[in-house]
Amino acid sequence: MIYCAKSDRGKLRSNNEDTFYAPESKEEPLFFMVADGMGGHKAGEVASRLAVEEISSYIKAKFDAPSFRDDMTALIREAFLVANEKIYKNSLESDKLAGMGTTATLALFKDGMLYIGHVGDSRAYLLREGSLKQLTKDHSLVWQLMEEGRLTAEEMRYHPMRNVITRALGAYENVIVDVSTHEYMKGDIFLLCSDGLTNMLEDEKIKEIILKSGSIETAADGLVQAANDRGGYDNITVVLILVE
Repeated sequence: MIYCAKSDRGKLRSNNEDTFYAPESKEEPLFFMVADGMGGHKAGEVASRLAVEEISSYIKAKFDAPSFRDDMTALIREAFLVANEKIYKNSLESDKLAGMGTTATLALFKDGMLYIGHVGDSRAYLLREGSLKQLTKDHSLVWQLMEEGRLTAEEMRYHPMRNVITRALGAYENVIVDVSTHEYMKGDIFLLCSDGLTNMLEDEKIKEIILKSGSIETAADGLVQAANDRGGYDNITVVLILVE
């Protein structure tokens, strides 16, 4: 795998509430993550950081445990639940952190399979043979309205309540975690990103930038730059993974 991660504050935000994770060595389990925090007075920063810390620590500690060795779906779900409990308890113990929460989208590669864990509206995409496919469903009000046929995909992009999410880590005592499994092949490119990218760029533009870039690093820089060029209204985080 070749991978690259970029995170940018954007043009309007005073701080970056996004956090990402990528392996630092080949000895670590091969997984990646993007979290986009929410909450006042930097609480979003705390929530996304806690999500990444708790989930990554749990997966590393339990990756080879007999109870999870053959069940990555259960491992991911349990890691998310541990993080949810940690964030929720922290939010109850401090007025400054009250009401905080975060999205979390994770991609874990093992034995020729990709496992996606997902809560919120940060997304995972697959770019294969020139076609870009979203692998996650947004846990958001506008996505729900689109699935009900009350909004089109285009209307969803500009709806005044497009930032209202219906599921987040830490927002409540309990959370439902989506986990899906996918096969991957040589040449596939996977993208994890916060909505600071997808609210600024249509899927077609995202695909165009990646395909025209000469490397994963160039593509990541290009995506962040394009989102800023369109206004940079939010923090922008992208993780790109190329299957060699």
